Amino acid sequence: MALFGAQSWEQWTNYFKSFTLDDIQSLLDQYSALGPLPGILLPLLEAFLPFLPLVVFVVANSNAYGIWFGFLFSWIGVSVGSILVFWIARKIGIKYGERIRKRLPRMERFFSWIERKGFSPIFILSCFPFAPSVIINVSSGLSKIPFHTFVTATILGKAVMIFILSFLGHDIRALIEHPWRLIVAATILFLLWLVGKRLEKRYLK
Repeated sequence: MALFGAQSWEQWTNYFKSFTLDDIQSLLDQYSALGPLPGILLPLLEAFLPFLPLVVFVVANSNAYGIWFGFLFSWIGVSVGSILVFWIARKIGIKYGERIRKRLPRMERFFSWIERKGFSPIFILSCFPFAPSVIINVSSGLSKIPFHTFVTATILGKAVMIFILSFLGHDIRALIEHPWRLIVAATILFLLWLVGKRLEKRYLK
């Protein structure tokens, strides 16, 4: 059984090692041929399953559908997913909100920050691709922030984040054939990650 597993893993490894730019483009063409649904659903699922690679989904969308449609589908999926998570948390919070907050005393600073500042913290955190979106969405739902404030801040913040990722990754061939572009893209993503982590460390202690 172990031998079979090792052989299977080796086959998969060799398969991906043999990938060329044309193979990647072919996969993206097949992906876009399915219509906008996968381009919307995959980023939407990431709101519920944060271990999924949102950056990969956004870059794939921008390559499969073009930068503008890719941006649009990713934006719709991410925004709708975040709003759904907020709505579920708000429904739960109506009945159990105070009890949950009492059991999470270390999160009280974050709850207070959101309720006091409203739009600004949600917008700022939504702009960063590596911010803990599920924590932000759930915490906002359990807080007393108005629904329309969360929706407006999330939609605008996600638009900034998705556009940056779409712009950086919309041409995989150019990134690979011109390494300096890859370095610039990696540097920008690293800076976004660094700022997001600093905000997370400050307000999610």
